Parts: sequence; C-alpha cells; structure tokens
Amino acid sequence: MCCKHENPKFCSNYHHSPVVKILVSIAASIGGSIFLVLVILLLYKSWKSENEKETQLKIENFLQDYRTLNPTRYTYSDLKKITGKFKKRLGQGGYGSVFKGKFSNGIPVAVKMLEHSKGNGEEFINEVATIGRIHHFNIVRLLGFCSEGTRCALIYEFMPNGSLEKFIFSRETESAQRLLSWEKLQNIAIGVARGVEYLHQGCNQRILHFDIKPHNILLDHNLQPKISDFGLAKLCSKEQSIVTMTTARGTAGYNAPELYSRNFGEVSYKSDVFSYGMMLLEMVGCRKNIDLTIENQSQIYFPEWVYNKMNQEEELNLEIEEDGDEEVAKKLAIVGLWCIQWNPTDRPSMPTVLQMLEGDLQSLEMPPKPFVSSDVEMGTN
Repeated sequence: MCCKHENPKFCSNYHHSPVVKILVSIAASIGGSIFLVLVILLLYKSWKSENEKETQLKIENFLQDYRTLNPTRYTYSDLKKITGKFKKRLGQGGYGSVFKGKFSNGIPVAVKMLEHSKGNGEEFINEVATIGRIHHFNIVRLLGFCSEGTRCALIYEFMPNGSLEKFIFSRETESAQRLLSWEKLQNIAIGVARGVEYLHQGCNQRILHFDIKPHNILLDHNLQPKISDFGLAKLCSKEQSIVTMTTARGTAGYNAPELYSRNFGEVSYKSDVFSYGMMLLEMVGCRKNIDLTIENQSQIYFPEWVYNKMNQEEELNLEIEEDGDEEVAKKLAIVGLWCIQWNPTDRPSMPTVLQMLEGDLQSLEMPPKPFVSSDVEMGTN
C-alpha cells in the first residue's frame, strides 16, 4: 500500500494533486531563498571580517610610522575608566558618538568613538596624522587615541561651550535675541581665520580641512574658537597649489563649487576659504546659508540676499544694539562675500582675510557678484 488508504487511485491522486504540487513548489522556493540569504550573509560576514582586518593592519602600519606622535595611546579598558563606562554622551553623528570623560588627574576630555565602517580607518588616520603633531591656540588639541581590534577612538581637550552651531542657529523665532554679541562674533571669526591660516601656512605640510562649518568650531570656557574634526583633511606640500581629488568631500552647503565641477577651477586651499566665507555669512544672519523654511523666496539663498542688499546700499535689518555693531556686521558680510567667490582665484588667502577682518570697514570694497545665479544651489547641510 502506498499509504493508509486502501484505494490506490486515491493515493495516486493525493500525491499528484495541484495543491500538493503548489505546496512542494512553495517549500522549495522558500528553502532556496533561505539558502541564498544564508550564503549572502556568510559572504558578507567574511568580507566584513577581511575588511576589518585590512583596516586594523592599515592603522597599525600607520601608527608604526608615526611613533613620535605626541598623543598618548590608550587601551579600550582605559577608555572605559576615562568615560565611566561611557556614561555621558555629548553627541552623535555619522562618525560614531562622543562621550565626556576625565583623566586620572581630573582634566576633562571628550572621547570620540569611531566606526570602522566609515572610510576604512581613513578618518582616524587623518585626525592623528594632522592634529596629532601640531599645536595651535585655535585648533582643538588631540590628547590621545585608542586602536584596539575593531575599536578606534580619539581623545580631545574638552570644550565646555560646545559648538558654534548651537549659538548661531538656536533662535526659535526671528525676534529672539542673539546669544553672541557682534564683538564676540568678530573675535570668533578672527580666531577661526587664524586657525585656518596656520593650517595653510604654519605647518611643515599644508593641511586642507575640507569641512569648515559652525558644527566643527568648538568654543572653550571663554568662547575662544578651536577648529575640530579633521577626518576629511588632506595633507599637501606648501608648494603644491592644486590638489587632486576623485570625489567631493565635505558638507553640502559649505563645499566650494570646484569640488563638484572643475569647470569652476581647481581644488586648492581656496576651497577652505569658501567654506569659511559661508560660515561667516551664517554668523551674520544667524541662519543657514540656504533655508527652505523662509517664506520670502528672495531670502532663501542668504548669501545672494546679503549681496543684493549691500550692493544697493540697503540696510541688512540685523540686530544692532551698540555703536560699532553695524560696522562689524557689514565687515563680516563683505569678507564672507569675498570668500565665497565662485572662481577660486578671486577669493582672498587667509592672511588677507585676517587683514580685512582686523582693518576698517571703509578700507573694504564690495566684491563682484559671488555666484552664477540664484538657480544654482550648492545643497543644504
């Protein structure tokens, strides 16, 4: 007997019925799909493991070549002690998370945990290779690092006032008062300019930051600015005026146009000048350079709105409280407009920017229109 039923014909129909064939087909399909998924997972796990090994080897080889680095190397166990088992998170981004910590001598620090999936260790290497060997008042200091297995971390001096971003973009309404005075804004602008000038001129090798923006400007207890986040930085010789790049790097809205198309010019240290200029204009207006929430269409692209107002000698309608505030506001705006000229050769160098910021408003000329048209958007942050 083929089954418990006595009728052979029934048994035959049972085994060859359409329902059974469909069920068998579905089962086979599901089984095949599960098998395929398992194969893909195994391949991905194998690739990820190999990729992590290559990243670890790349980092270790780099650290062997840079044994004379000033920052101290810490273990992951040290990091847990420094951060109190990562109890207080200061912030989080695509790079990973930042935690507040404290050295055994009581000095507060910020610990940035990096994810290996970001650039195969490139961000870690860039940070250590750049700020690990330099020291400047307006550049955040790297105090230590950790590279242990798949764990990478960077330890910085702690900046109690956080980033400039929260001071200039924190207003809920246009009527809300500015958190920083015009004098303080000017001091911050000058401090950042000195930091960028040092990166471009003061180091043995020129350091191009490629991500100057309010979020990456940290403020100490006296609101003195320090440039941070060198994960996208690039080293080149001082004699090298043009940098070869295969893809754009940085943050949309602050990127120079030549990073997207060489039709605008070559990539160089002037690309940082453009980002700095965009940041200056955001400091002036306390708003993003492109703000799609603005009802007035003519004000959406803030740099163009500022240029049109100043070119027609109209008031910027900014909050002026003390004598000299208006002069500072206009000076920052004019310098910012010079810095964001679309042709890199028309932008000033950072030493010239400092001269403009520290000089009188009367000595400044209005720049030519710094953009092609309002129809061309550089993106938003």
